[in-house]
Parts: sequence; structure tokens; C-alpha cells
Amino acid sequence: MKRYSVAIYPSKQIIDLVKTMKGYLKSKIYWYNSCNSVAHITICEFEIDESQIDELKRKLHEICDTFSPFQVYLDDFSTYENGAFFITLNENSKSSVKPQIKKTQKPAINSKKKSSNLKVEKIEDKPTLKSIMKKTQETLRISNMKKSNDPHISVARRLTPEKIKIASQLFTKIESDFLCQEIVLREFDPVKKQYFVIETFPFGSNPKPELIQGTLF
Repeated sequence: MKRYSVAIYPSKQIIDLVKTMKGYLKSKIYWYNSCNSVAHITICEFEIDESQIDELKRKLHEICDTFSPFQVYLDDFSTYENGAFFITLNENSKSSVKPQIKKTQKPAINSKKKSSNLKVEKIEDKPTLKSIMKKTQETLRISNMKKSNDPHISVARRLTPEKIKIASQLFTKIESDFLCQEIVLREFDPVKKQYFVIETFPFGSNPKPELIQGTLF
């Protein structure tokens, strides 16, 4: 069994910015968890047999073909109780958006009937990080999957309260953005203790509307 991660990488500019932040924080508090990891937004992590990787890649290619590129905005810093210090994303970038609904009514064969068939076409108003993360997780369907439900970019993990305070004083403001246009598959290197990208899946902008058959009375 090997460990894998599905994630979103920001632009090179943001990756370099976070690398600089991590280095500066390390100079103040010394080594800490994730100080050497590349900036990313985790979608999920899991373990599978190497023989299953081709099927997993096929599924990722299939779902990514339906996604369309969109802008993601970074706007603040925050923390989790587990000691994580991270960059937060603008709510419009990560929150789910109410989908548009299109209804088409088929003509009734018998005009005396009061019911007619409906075809409801659900089309995402615009892509968001949460919707992409959820659809990707549902597509892969891996039993031991560790899912991420709150998109963010980690700067540090497992910090003590004292080190969290230092990080919060060092970094107080951020305003940046990037075009989210692909998902990456990463494999964990047990020797280097880091994930490394093994394949990239670009968004194809070919949405597939979800059709729901119903009856109108």
C-alpha cells in the first residue's frame, strides 16, 4: 500500500510567497511540522495498492474534465485548535453556490391528464473549492479516505500556543489570488517524508449537467 494525496496547487507566485513565510517563521521558532512542504490545498489523502493507481487516474481525469477554471482569493490568516496556522480563502472562493435550475416540460400524450413529465437540469452557477473538493471525493470513493472539508493553505501545523502567537504577530495581512485550473495527484516519499506530484489533471471546462426525472401534478 502507498500513501497518496489529491490537492490543488496555487500559482508559483503564491507557492514562493508561502515558502518565504515558512522560512521566516522557521528562523524564529526553529523546525516545525510542514515547514518544508509546498503550499497546497488538500482535497483528500488515502492509501491504495499500486495496482489501483491507473483506475484512480482515470477517475481524476474524468471528473477534472467537467470542472472549469476559476479565481481563488486569499484574504486572511487563522488557526485551528490542533495548532495549525494557515491562510484563509475568501468565502466566495470556497463556499458552495446555489445551482441554477432549468426545467423543460414534455407535452402530455393525453391532454386530459393533469400530470406531465419534467426534466430538471441542475447547472452549477459557478465552480467553488468546496464543490470541486466534494465532487472529487465522491468520484474516487476510497474507503480509508481522509477528507478535507475546509479549504485553506497551511503555513504551519502542530504549533504550541506560544508559537501560534509568534506566527500571528509575524503574519497579519495577505491579499493575493490565483487561477485554479488543475488538480494534482501526489505520492508520499517515506524516505524524504514529503509528498511529490506524480501527475497533473487540468480542468477541461466540459460540465455534465445532472438530470433529474420527475412528474408534475
